Amino acid sequence: MMEGIVRKHWSESLSREMEFKTFGREGGRLCFAFPPQDGRWWDFENFGMVDSIARWIESGEIFLVLPDGNDWESWSDKNGDCRKRIEAQERWYHYIVDELYPWCKEHSRWNGKAITTGCSMGGVHSGVFFFRRPDLFDTMISLSGTFNAQQFFGPYMDDLLYANSPVHFLPNMSQDHPYIEIYRNSNIFTCCGQGAWEEELLKGTRELDAILTRMNIPHFSDYWGFDVNHDWPWWRKQLPYFMENFVLNK
Repeated sequence: MMEGIVRKHWSESLSREMEFKTFGREGGRLCFAFPPQDGRWWDFENFGMVDSIARWIESGEIFLVLPDGNDWESWSDKNGDCRKRIEAQERWYHYIVDELYPWCKEHSRWNGKAITTGCSMGGVHSGVFFFRRPDLFDTMISLSGTFNAQQFFGPYMDDLLYANSPVHFLPNMSQDHPYIEIYRNSNIFTCCGQGAWEEELLKGTRELDAILTRMNIPHFSDYWGFDVNHDWPWWRKQLPYFMENFVLNK
């Protein structure tokens, strides 16, 4: 198993101490891997995802960051007040982009933009961060993710939910929006199986695929077989597949 460093720091956005773990050495390409729904930073490691890309961490090509989650206060709190839930998501979003990201940039000594990835809810987060901040992230590898926030919030919609729902805000971007050209020069990958427990995620992946196609934004939406389930063994195959064939060895 790969060895990393567990770190803690105080988050002003969340008003609490946050843990995260890093793997790799200075100069490696910065990569944020978000946990699954209600998961913690250690899930990505404990389910073998870190080991699946260990060769690139050990070679110095990747500096991996495993942030802690906050879904139980936002996306998963189905009985909570919708406005308070999405405000909790927004605080966590600002923790990542305003606090954790700058710290990791400094300590990784990586001068470029970062990769964002994750499985299931981690795939949702990877999409939200990439599409909201393509100035920070130039590569998205979303595995079994969805991009419509209303799948978690029902018919509710407000300004913050809109900002966290790419399938809502992307189609409304004007063609001269500066992000459009940035998207077109980025690496956008989505992947979803067609087996058990992938139905809603498959629908969400196809929805984004269609929107990006209409917007003439290059991307690769990869649909794996009907035997490919919503589960870790498949994600352990998918992530190194994209790293090797499309991201690191281009």
